Amino acid sequence: MGRIAFFDLKEEELSILILEKKGYGIVSRHALPLSDGPNSFVLDEKVTGIDETYLSLPLGLLNFRIVELPFSDMRKVMELLPFELDSLILGGSGEVVFDACLLGNENGRSKVLAAYIRKEVLRTILDNLKSYGLDPRAVLSLELGHAVAATSKEGFAGNLLTPVPIENNERVGIAVRELQKPTVDFRKGEFAHTADADKVKKSLRVTAALAVILLLLFLADTTMNIISAKRENQDMRDDIRKTYQAMFPGEKKITSETYQLKAHLKELKDKESSFVSVSTLETLRALTLISRPGVSLSEISVEKDIIILKGECPSLSEAQRIKAELEDILTNVGISDTRPSPGNKTFFTITAKGLKA
Repeated sequence: MGRIAFFDLKEEELSILILEKKGYGIVSRHALPLSDGPNSFVLDEKVTGIDETYLSLPLGLLNFRIVELPFSDMRKVMELLPFELDSLILGGSGEVVFDACLLGNENGRSKVLAAYIRKEVLRTILDNLKSYGLDPRAVLSLELGHAVAATSKEGFAGNLLTPVPIENNERVGIAVRELQKPTVDFRKGEFAHTADADKVKKSLRVTAALAVILLLLFLADTTMNIISAKRENQDMRDDIRKTYQAMFPGEKKITSETYQLKAHLKELKDKESSFVSVSTLETLRALTLISRPGVSLSEISVEKDIIILKGECPSLSEAQRIKAELEDILTNVGISDTRPSPGNKTFFTITAKGLKA
C-alpha cells in the first residue's frame, strides 16, 4: 500500500507526517525543531518508503492581497492577477509565485484572496528537500486553508495577520482535507511539479524505442521474406527455362516461356484436329486399291479434313475413272485441275474429304 509524506513546516518546528494513501491513516509522526527558522532545516534521518511528498508552508512565509473582480471564473482570475499584483508588490508579479482562491461574492463582485511567496524563498526550501531526494507534488498552506475555511469574511484579514494556533490532532484533519482539495498550490510556472510528466515522457520514449525496434524487426523479417521469395522465383524461372529449352532445343530466342509454350500448344492442337479428322494410314491403304496401269501419284497431302491427290495419267478420261473409283471410298471427291504433261499425258489434281463411314 502506498504512503504519503506530509511535511508540515511551522515557524519553529518541522512536523513530518506519514499517511497511508488509501484512507489517509496515520503511520507515524515525527517533529524536528528549527533553530534557523523555516527557510532552512536539517533532516535527522532519510525519509524512505513513500510514494508522494507534500509540503505545507506557514503563514509567516506568505504574503496576501485581497482584490475584487467582476467575475468568479478562476481561469480568468489567474490571467488577470499578474496585472493586479504588479501594482501591489515591490518588484512586480515576476518576483513571486502566487495562487488564489475565491472568498465569496458581494454586490455582483467577487472577493479573491491572492497568496504569494518570494521565488528565492520557495527555491531555497525546495532545493533543501531535493537534497534529501524529496520532490513535493504540491506546496500548500495548512494554516491558510484552515483560515479560509473557518473564519468569517469580516475577521478574515485579522486572522491572517494573527493566526489562531492549531492543535496537532486538528492539523492532521486539515492536512487530509488539503491533500484532497488544496486551497492554494504554489507549484506553478517554473516551480511546477514535473516528475510525473517526466515519467510519462520517459515511458513514451521507452515505448517509442520499443516500437521502433519492433518495426525494424518486422521490416527485417519482411525484407528477408522478400529476398527469399525472389530467390525462389528466380529458381523457378531457371527451371522453367531449362525445361522449355529441353522441349524445344532448336528455339534460340526465348522471351516468354509461358506465351511461347501456349503458342506451341495451340499449333499442336490445330494439327491434332487434322490428324483426328482424317486417318492418314487408312487413307493411304485405301488409295492402293485404285492402282491402274499408267497412273502415278506424285503428291498426297492431308491437311485437316482435306485430302489432295496430285499425279499423272494417260488421258483426261482416265482421270475421270480415277475420280469415280475414289468416290467409292472417299467423300466429296472432285477434280480441281487438269492439264497436259510433256509426255502427252495429263496432270491432275483431285480433292476429297476423308474416308466414307
